[in-house]
This record gives sequence, C-alpha cells and structure tokens, in this order.
Amino acid sequence: MIETLISSKTRIKLLLKFFLNSKTTAYLRSLESEFGDSSNSIRLELNKLEDAGMLSSHMQGNKKIFKANTGHPLFDEIHNILLKHIGLDRIIENVIKRLGDVERVFLAGEFSRGLDSQIIDLIFIGNIDKAYLITLIEKAENLINRKIRYLIYNEDEINKIDWTSFEPEPLLLWSKD
Repeated sequence: MIETLISSKTRIKLLLKFFLNSKTTAYLRSLESEFGDSSNSIRLELNKLEDAGMLSSHMQGNKKIFKANTGHPLFDEIHNILLKHIGLDRIIENVIKRLGDVERVFLAGEFSRGLDSQIIDLIFIGNIDKAYLITLIEKAENLINRKIRYLIYNEDEINKIDWTSFEPEPLLLWSKD
C-alpha cells in the first residue's frame, strides 16, 4: 500500500525506522549495514527528510546522529499511516478492545526498532482471556498478512519484568488510562 505512495524503498525504511519509534536514533553507517543499501542512497534520503524538518540531527563525535522530529506538524499523521501500513491499527481495533480487562499493550521486537517484519511482537498487560485472544489474533493475522507473537502478564507479574532484557525497550501502543 505505502509503496504506491512512496516509490523510494530507502525512504520507506527510514520512515519506519524513525517514525514507528520516535526514540530511535541512528547514523549513516549503522543504517547502511542494517538496510543493506548503499550509503549514498541513504544519505540522500536522510538529507531530504532533514531538509523537510522531519528528522533532526546532532553530532556525536564524528557521527551525525539522526532522530525523528516529533515536533514536526506531520509527525503524528506519518506515525499513524505507518501503523496502518503494518496493520497495528487493525490489531488494536480487532483484538485489544474486545479482550476484557486490558491495562496496556506494548510493541516489541523488530517493529520497536523501526524495522519492517513479517512478525509483530506484542506484550499484553492485564487479565486477558487467552482462548479468545488466540481466536482474535488468528483473525487479525488474516487481515494484515503478518504473524503475531504475544506475551501476557498480569499486573502482579509486570512489576517483576526486567524491561532491560528487551532490546530496545518496548513501545507503549495502548493504555487504558
């Protein structure tokens, strides 16, 4: 879907990288090894996004570190478009709101790093009907053509989780509050 709007595959990768997780930072060489694209094509796209004010940068030693500009007027819209692109809006719609006592839902794994993947990793916090969750996940997987892995923790267990064991730290997708 997004490929018809944005013809540059490198630009799509950069948008996913920086706009799914606004805390993500990266520099040119790390993006080159991560994407497997030429540094020149990545540099051109980074410069375009920075010139448009969508990315900000700062120097750290001899590296130019890039980050999404969350103050940009289109940040929220781009973030939402990317959520729709990977299907997370449908997961939230079709899974979370019907599960009962869900406190929070986090995105983990490749997508929390800003990388596209065929697997979506979710962490559910609350008192959840597991059998119903499995049924809903199967339906969501068919809608979005991706696999969904999940972890469920109740409120007592959440305080025992070592969040530093997740790399990077999971993103909060949804909260009851």
